[in-house]
Amino acid sequence: MSTRAQVRFATREEGVTFNEHPEKIHAQFYVHSDGYPEGLGLDIAESILNSNSSYGVSGWEIESLTHRHCDLEYIYYIWQKPNDSTWISIFEVKPFANYCSECGHYLEPQIIEDKCIFVGEPEKLIEKYKQNTNDDG
Repeated sequence: MSTRAQVRFATREEGVTFNEHPEKIHAQFYVHSDGYPEGLGLDIAESILNSNSSYGVSGWEIESLTHRHCDLEYIYYIWQKPNDSTWISIFEVKPFANYCSECGHYLEPQIIEDKCIFVGEPEKLIEKYKQNTNDDG
């Protein structure tokens, strides 16, 4: 099963918090698999910090700014502003209520509020989600 996600780009603005979905975004990409923070989140953070290295993000599909998939598990926001640090927000998307597993349809199109699970600069995301790869585990 794929872990689907959207990556959205937003401008850092006075009065807009990082732990709420912003009203305005400038670009949006859909990622069909490996959208969890330990995968896509780390790729984004490492790509921002190491733009001249082999790190990069692949498998993104450019989307309309108004589209939202009904099967997302995560939404990422990359917050940028000239001459200021880049921040990342990650939201865990709550599924639609009353999903029928037999027919595969949603019985009531009701969205439960998404949960912000991370806000911070790329270094903090790496610190939080990078797996310990030393000999001890």
